[in-house]
Amino acid sequence: MFNDELHEMTLSEDGSYTAYSKEYKEHYHSTKDGALHESLVKHVEPAFGLKKKQDEIVILDICYGLGFNTLATLYYHQKNNLSSKLKIYSPELDESLVKSLVSFTYPAEFDIFKPIIEALSQEGIYEDENFYIEVFLGDAREYIRKFENKFDIVYQDAFSPSTNPMLWTQEYFCDIKRSMKKQGILTTYSIALATRLALFENGFYVYLNVGKGYRDATVASPSKLPYFQEVDMEHKIACNPQEKSLRD
Repeated sequence: MFNDELHEMTLSEDGSYTAYSKEYKEHYHSTKDGALHESLVKHVEPAFGLKKKQDEIVILDICYGLGFNTLATLYYHQKNNLSSKLKIYSPELDESLVKSLVSFTYPAEFDIFKPIIEALSQEGIYEDENFYIEVFLGDAREYIRKFENKFDIVYQDAFSPSTNPMLWTQEYFCDIKRSMKKQGILTTYSIALATRLALFENGFYVYLNVGKGYRDATVASPSKLPYFQEVDMEHKIACNPQEKSLRD
């Protein structure tokens, strides 16, 4: 059984299971938006809408958690018959969680990826002719400092700023920006002004991710992006002078 003293599997509204963290007192996904649906519409689809034609796509998945963003990326790649080579790097602090995922009830869309789930749970690495996936067990802050000008896509999907603030600070996003390519794209479920300020203060352009069937989210990039509606951060700052970004 996946359930243990720290995690409890929970059915979300799209029919896929997520889990509740008793340590962080949060679900890994929005139960309303649905675990698989949220991964696709808030992370994979907006990012790949801009990057899917590249020959190689390098992704930083913060944090691995239940593996949904990584697996939803593979699912999207397969469903759309993409030829891109994927390299996914994902830190995760909870080693016992990763090892337990062989018994997690994933949606049927992930059935084909069971050998990958098992390899990542047991060895922390998977590689074939199309995919390279690495799960780093340890501190995400330490891990991201290893990289510079590497990532095309960053999935910023840590537990919320109120429960895990160290992965949402201005200094953290400085390291994230350094790890990204100039034309890279960052996706996150957070629409908090403090999060957007931390991005903006590091030179990110900040955009809305809106659509039917899910709550608003955020897209950001060190470069201007097409298609997305830009957030007027100067206006936001003028209207909310008391709001500050999180700091280390």
